Amino acid sequence: MGFPEQQPEVPGVQSRMDPRPDCGEDSYRGSGKMTGLATVVTGADSGIGRAVAIAFAREGADVLLSYLDEHSDADEVAELVRAAGRRAVPMAGDLSDPAHCRAVIDAAVREFGRIDVLVSNAAYQMTHETLDEIGDEEFDYTFRANVSAYFALAKAAVPHMPRGGSIIGSSSVNSDMPNATLAPYAATKAAIANLSASLAQMLGPKGIRVNSVAPGPIWTPLIPSTMPPEKVAHFGANTPLGRAGQPAELAPTYVLLASSDGSYISGARVAVTGGRPIL
Repeated sequence: MGFPEQQPEVPGVQSRMDPRPDCGEDSYRGSGKMTGLATVVTGADSGIGRAVAIAFAREGADVLLSYLDEHSDADEVAELVRAAGRRAVPMAGDLSDPAHCRAVIDAAVREFGRIDVLVSNAAYQMTHETLDEIGDEEFDYTFRANVSAYFALAKAAVPHMPRGGSIIGSSSVNSDMPNATLAPYAATKAAIANLSASLAQMLGPKGIRVNSVAPGPIWTPLIPSTMPPEKVAHFGANTPLGRAGQPAELAPTYVLLASSDGSYISGARVAVTGGRPIL
């Protein structure tokens, strides 16, 4: 499956993509696996985060929806969460600022009283063909948005997480198969996998599980807004399955790791890559 050439402005708006990603809006059916849980999902306006938020709500969870500034997309997700009979708390802001990360957790605790599940999914990337194209500020921002935010969110959330809590970081197939044109992003995804494994060992005695999910090429707003149009047209064609994945195909993995179905899974990096191996 190919995609029309397109290059919207960063960070991209899901409602303007061609075709729109499938985040499970019309397909995901819950079965009560997360009834009553209090959850935080970052990057929840679109793509993988949107699919996870929809799935969590339909499994019975309340969701704080953290996003940057894509208000129309976030409003759509909030409506879908409420339509599932759960509480939705949209919260805009830049997670590269640790103070905002702490504010997100504080808001969730005020609304829900605790945090059962934290999904650190929001990310920044940009394609560059040469090292000279990568500015110091962009390199630092990529790490602040992708890695430092995960650290700050987890550190703030843990005191409010009961035994049985779950933290999930969004890593990538790039964590050990780095794409040279995504060097800063790929490095952050390796750091997320490594940090998740460390936290699993550190927080295990508290009864908190920590895992990461490593997606392959998934059709989200991050792709057309940060890649050259000619690469967008063939995005995902290099996988053994021969196509890009849809965010809805990631959501069940996050539900597994967040729910009691994954009660003995901790320290894992789960590949959802269309056949590309994770070592």
